[in-house]
Amino acid sequence: MNQHEVDLIIPVHSATRPVRRAAKSVLDHTKLSVRVTVIAHNIDQKVIEKNLGDLTQDARLRILHLSDFIASPSGPMNLGLSKASAPYVSLLGSDDMLSPGALDSWHRIAVETGATTVIPRIEGGVSGVLPLPPTRRARARELDAVKDRLLYRCTPVGLISRLHFPDLRFAPYLSSGEDLAFTAELWFRGRHIAYDRSGPSYTGPEDELDRVSSISSRSIEEDFGFLEAVEGAAWFPSLSKQQRLAFGVKTLRLHVFDAIAGRLAGEGGIAPHLQALRNVIERIEAMAPGSRALLSRADRGVLDELSNESPSPENIVACLGMRWSGDRNALLPRNPLLALHPQAPYLTLRNSRP
Repeated sequence: MNQHEVDLIIPVHSATRPVRRAAKSVLDHTKLSVRVTVIAHNIDQKVIEKNLGDLTQDARLRILHLSDFIASPSGPMNLGLSKASAPYVSLLGSDDMLSPGALDSWHRIAVETGATTVIPRIEGGVSGVLPLPPTRRARARELDAVKDRLLYRCTPVGLISRLHFPDLRFAPYLSSGEDLAFTAELWFRGRHIAYDRSGPSYTGPEDELDRVSSISSRSIEEDFGFLEAVEGAAWFPSLSKQQRLAFGVKTLRLHVFDAIAGRLAGEGGIAPHLQALRNVIERIEAMAPGSRALLSRADRGVLDELSNESPSPENIVACLGMRWSGDRNALLPRNPLLALHPQAPYLTLRNSRP
């Protein structure tokens, strides 16, 4: 008989990560039966045991070891998922923590609603409450991937029904975006998805400097390797036009524009990455036809500049600045008939509130 209701997984790859704080936030402040699995990833397990201290004596905690010599969090998270046996699973970064009672609150909502995923409120030590996903106003139950723009919540934290998603795993070997196909499946294949909008939060203190996801030397191809995982997923061909649009617009609006802004300030500027960026934009449009048309006028100005033989960095920067101006260039697509489309900028930005 299973002895715990939630399996919580904490991957850790560095001796400097405050894994004890993460595990303690769960073990000391959770009433339901939980098992915490710490995965020592490409690091001596004894180092992690030392950092955990007396927590290693807690019967609710176990330590697993993985040496795959791959700088991707997919490996340890997938190991933890494969070793889980509870009805629900949860993921926690080794430099993050849960507010007291968070797991209890998420579990209560899951049981009450039948939610296959419960989305938590996320707080950062500097940035405050993460205002994503931009759901319909005050919506907290029976969320819809398209209408509630769930794809903007790319972080796979909260509570997940292992019984509904027994084989769900992260895309292996990716150094970036490994969680995007994972979360897309949560939203597109989930049922009764709920948002614990006002409950205890998942907290990222933002006080660590060695996050795997902070590596800035990747190529554009590495940044968008997740597109292969999404397009190759068994569920992708069955997506409706509107579901594909939701994926395409979000990917352009968030990930492509982050990639553009990051390369502008890098060595050599945007020029060395132009063709790769163009290829990515065309691929997203092919996966989700009509995505570009739902971008703001400011965003389209950036894409227009990228299509030029010699794009002007100054023009790109000017258009990027307009994205947050709040004027019509930021809020309207070029076709005014698309202004109130659920994925167009006006409704998306209007609902981007904590």
